Amino acid sequence: MKLRVIYMLAFALLPQVVAASGLVRLTDRDDLFGWEAVGRIEIGGDGYCTGALIAPDTVLTAAHCVYDEQGAMIEPDDLIFRAGLRDGVFISQSRVAQIAAHTDYAPLGGLDANNLRHDAALLVLKKAIPSAVASPFVLAAPRRPGQRVSVVSYGKGRDAALSWQRDCGVTAAGQGLMAFDCNVTFGSSGAPVFTREAGRARIVSLISAGGKQDGATVAYGMDLPDVVDRLKRDLRASVQTGPARIKRIKVGQGGGASGAKFAKP
Repeated sequence: MKLRVIYMLAFALLPQVVAASGLVRLTDRDDLFGWEAVGRIEIGGDGYCTGALIAPDTVLTAAHCVYDEQGAMIEPDDLIFRAGLRDGVFISQSRVAQIAAHTDYAPLGGLDANNLRHDAALLVLKKAIPSAVASPFVLAAPRRPGQRVSVVSYGKGRDAALSWQRDCGVTAAGQGLMAFDCNVTFGSSGAPVFTREAGRARIVSLISAGGKQDGATVAYGMDLPDVVDRLKRDLRASVQTGPARIKRIKVGQGGGASGAKFAKP
């Protein structure tokens, strides 16, 4: 499958513009109920990604969010996770103490299927966020084409508060990958893709990249259970994994990956 435009979705800060249509802005404290564990990851003061708590002290996000332009892993202390950030107010925040990026992720390897499949990282917070403040999410099994999901993320033009797309779909799945028709943009990197089981939102994938195909928005993520299990093992072994090898796409650089191929599941 060849895309006319495809890009990693980490993003340097820009002024706000009009929010994308079809999204619900989570402005008030009541709007955030159930989504408090989704937050904005501040990257060295000049960029951000989206992440979500999967334990009181552990944030799940995209691996390409934790590398700088030269391909070096960002220092943990340069990352701040702000849970439930909205208009300058947050539920809780903490700096990062440790980073584990998947060892099979090749940051300078381009937007191929293997990179998308392993584009995940865990951030260990210096200060745990109590579950009573922001209840961590659990993972769900991979979805099948045609099943419905939702996405909660920050993004270009809507980075001051979370936006919730209540309903979008899995358009393809297989070989550890999923494709979605969800509305994502720069800054949506690491955003959790949710399914609902037993009345509770569970994370089924992360947004890794997105673009346009035949004029339609398309986003890509990975199956999570095995990937996250590997990251947890690395953390337990106190290993900071993998050489640093990818660029964090800056404003105006998204077109650099134009024409990249995605291996259709």
